[in-house]
Amino acid sequence: MRAALAVLCVAFVAVAASGCAFRMSVQQGNMLDLDNLDQVREGMTRSQVQFLLGTPLIADPFHAERWDYTYFFRQGRKRDITRYWVTIHFENDRVARIETKISPRNVPTEPIEPTDPDPIEAIEDTTEVAVRNR
Repeated sequence: MRAALAVLCVAFVAVAASGCAFRMSVQQGNMLDLDNLDQVREGMTRSQVQFLLGTPLIADPFHAERWDYTYFFRQGRKRDITRYWVTIHFENDRVARIETKISPRNVPTEPIEPTDPDPIEAIEDTTEVAVRNR
């Protein structure tokens, strides 16, 4: 009788605990320090930018004059997703232009829709806008 009650209690605890699934936070990309991003200026070399910001997440061979730093964070079961990205354009291996969705103190920003499900597509859209505005 006592053994049956112990087995029943263990089975109850196992069933109750199986409903409490833990979901890990998802963090991907380059976590940029805003102080370092503020130090990036037009005219800097690629190695200087890489020293400050690290290796870019996306170094596209078809757009060799552009480095993309992206960051994605979703905390556990929460539906809020944080996305940031910085695109640095080079001309003659020097910084020519900086586009960002982060709002650092000294870098002009271009508005990008925060609900865009694909950050790469949004970066391409921003690039098209910047090219049209030239």
